[in-house]
Amino acid sequence: MNTKRVADMTIDDLKTFVVRIVDEKLHQSPKDDRTVEEVLASMDRIRWTPPPGSRTTLEMIREDRNA
Repeated sequence: MNTKRVADMTIDDLKTFVVRIVDEKLHQSPKDDRTVEEVLASMDRIRWTPPPGSRTTLEMIREDRNA
């Protein structure tokens, strides 16, 4: 695969490229020895909940659209 642009790649070249990049990223990532339960508990601890009475995402989108 000697192409310089994605537009010049075949579908097979692109698939090979994506697989290679994903494999590289997976091998570069630090090992996480936590259990699924520990990961979920961590996600619960860091999740942000908007305060009561806050506008919903839909309300904000409508507001932007009407502005």
